[in-house]
Amino acid sequence: MTKNFVLRKLMRPWDDFLNLLFPRLCLACNEPVAFDEAHICLDCQALLPETDFHLSKINDFTARFEGRLPVEAAAALFFFTKKSKTQHLIHQIKYQDKREAAFDLGRYYGQKLLQQPHFQGIDYLIPVPMHIKKRIQRGFNQAEIFANGLSETLNVPVNTSVLTKIKATETQTKKTRLERLKNAEDVFHLTDKTLLRDKKILIVDDVMTSGATLEGCANSILAETPTTKIYFVTLAIAKTT
Repeated sequence: MTKNFVLRKLMRPWDDFLNLLFPRLCLACNEPVAFDEAHICLDCQALLPETDFHLSKINDFTARFEGRLPVEAAAALFFFTKKSKTQHLIHQIKYQDKREAAFDLGRYYGQKLLQQPHFQGIDYLIPVPMHIKKRIQRGFNQAEIFANGLSETLNVPVNTSVLTKIKATETQTKKTRLERLKNAEDVFHLTDKTLLRDKKILIVDDVMTSGATLEGCANSILAETPTTKIYFVTLAIAKTT
């Protein structure tokens, strides 16, 4: 019997009491979660729609960039649809400061990516950067927190300085795909034109919808270092109909 196990047993009644007074809620369904269920209840852990894209080098994620951008591999943990549990989970992370959930989901997905040959040899994880005004307003970048979780299990460093967002953009939510692409043009800036040369980089974001933001990041990098190999990973991807 380990020391940690004994401590958990001793703390359990106190945690149960606190949970009774201040119940912790599942970030996906908003129902109370048990002591050992962390951020997401067991039911939602079983029902949240995982994509399994990491199992194949060519999938629906990579297909969305076919003919426009050379993507080595791409994957997303969950499918995203409006008014779904996945949307509720991501909104809780972004707008209710549940950043620890993004970190833990990154650790979880990193274990899955670690087993796939097409995600081996990555040199840097680069989270999609936020404009400084939004970063100050929100207090954190959820893509960076997710990347930090991935980093812990993949053992790949996160670089938050090589790519910056130099222009504040309007929300992409209600824009068409062409409007999203236009909105993402000339938004990102590569600060070091040699660091990523001949490197494999994994660009990380929270949700992939049209792909305009990821494409904007990749194009900003490839314009300066065309020998860089591009990979994408997101917490979720909008499901096509």
